[in-house]
Amino acid sequence: MLNIVDRQAEERIPAILRSGFRPLFLLGCAYALIAVGAWVVMFQHGQPQWLVVPALWWHVHEMLFGFAMAIVAGFLLTAVQNWTSIPATKGWRLALIVGLWLLVRLLLWTPLPLWLAASIEALFLALTAYEVGIRLVRARGWRNLFFIPLLAVAIGANFASYATIKGVAPFAAAAVWQAMLWWFTLLLAVMGGRVIPFFTARRFQFESKPSLVWLEWFANAPLLALFILSFFPLTAESVARPLMLVAGAAQLLRWWRWQPWRTLSEPLVWSLHAAYLCIPLSLLLRGAIDQPWFAHNMLHLLAIGALAGLILAMVARVSMGHTGRAIYQGPDMSLAFGALLLAAVLRSLGVALLPAYVLWWVNLSALLWIAAFGLFMLRFAPMLLMSRADGHPG
Repeated sequence: MLNIVDRQAEERIPAILRSGFRPLFLLGCAYALIAVGAWVVMFQHGQPQWLVVPALWWHVHEMLFGFAMAIVAGFLLTAVQNWTSIPATKGWRLALIVGLWLLVRLLLWTPLPLWLAASIEALFLALTAYEVGIRLVRARGWRNLFFIPLLAVAIGANFASYATIKGVAPFAAAAVWQAMLWWFTLLLAVMGGRVIPFFTARRFQFESKPSLVWLEWFANAPLLALFILSFFPLTAESVARPLMLVAGAAQLLRWWRWQPWRTLSEPLVWSLHAAYLCIPLSLLLRGAIDQPWFAHNMLHLLAIGALAGLILAMVARVSMGHTGRAIYQGPDMSLAFGALLLAAVLRSLGVALLPAYVLWWVNLSALLWIAAFGLFMLRFAPMLLMSRADGHPG
């Protein structure tokens, strides 16, 4: 039971700042609309006058460190309370973290020095890591402590990405982006292996199969190796594709053991399975077909289908549960989930196989992306801005 002091303290905090998922999911998904729309304009009309970084660099950086990292931070700042039973970050501390994230998005359109944007972005990640890490240490939640070194690696990659603009890094920006895609893939693989079979079995009331240690290693260890090899292109050229095939086959077997065929009646579950399937498909296609143009476009099957697809499915689910609503009685997001998966297919396979129509594929994919996240904003933004439906804190 909540006492009156808890309720009074909660009501003094604006609803949007009562839990990390609220502002960061809202701003992250709104930014997904803005950033993709702006990129389509840049793709067709060139470098904007006011953008102080290269347009392609901005597109990739903002999709990973802007959109996706905002969702990761919002998820971690919210989930750590469930993991530790320690109240999560809220109020002015949360506002500071959100403000740092937002400030970087604006600074890239000003003449201020890039080291300032890079430092503020690193501070955003560092404060997120601190808020999560201090609670895990206090509660001895060692199982989830791996998120802290992951965020530390992201801080290093962030500085490296800015260094490539100035030409002071010993590698190209593409190496950083590829490394961060592997970073996100490993994160999705670890978290997906925990929550997707659990959500599936719980929703459809059956006992999930226990994970196999050897399969987990074959599925995830190559992803860590691929992350490291991103910075060693000569070595990666000879071993990356075999590693992708091993990881892809293991990830596919792993996914099949989660029994995805049981989920077709529930959008909030089949969307997780459909998005996760893009991980093994992307790995197997890139590993099997030795063609640079094809491999490059399969990155979008991973980035749009798996990363953005799992993000959209999870933010819908978390937004329902953490605003005090019945998870499976919310808005039907089937059209949004389907639109985003179709966007992934068109942007990857469409462009790879029919490059003469690249502008058509890019524009149509962007429209589907905007429709998907637009539907989320339309249906879930009010929930994120208002107090919990059940009157509890959060």
